[in-house]
Amino acid sequence: MRVLALVFNYNYGPAGRDLNYNLLNDPDAVETDATMSFKTALWFWMTPQPPKPSSHHVITEKWTPSATDIAAGRVPGYGVITNIINGGIECGKGPNAQVADRIGFYKRYCDLLKVGYGNNLDCYNQKPFA
Repeated sequence: MRVLALVFNYNYGPAGRDLNYNLLNDPDAVETDATMSFKTALWFWMTPQPPKPSSHHVITEKWTPSATDIAAGRVPGYGVITNIINGGIECGKGPNAQVADRIGFYKRYCDLLKVGYGNNLDCYNQKPFA
């Protein structure tokens, strides 16, 4: 199974620039170099990509939705993180297996870490970020 932390050139370019590595010329490094894989995963988690906030700001409750976000159904909670990661494919389509699976994994790790889930776990009714 192939799992990458980043997809599309609009992630590889900025991530590579910030990490001082030309990921556009060597995108396979994200998959083949464990250190680069970890760095890009952390980069994606920590870096806002307007209009998307960073996942870190959402989970640490430092993100405040704008009026546009609220109108799009994007409210604080794990559902917005799913929207940040893969909203165009998974969000705003009502209940679906992909989002349910993500929520299941999230809950599993919350249980292992003995932390609460918070509110608004799904993005079923959220419009994807532009």
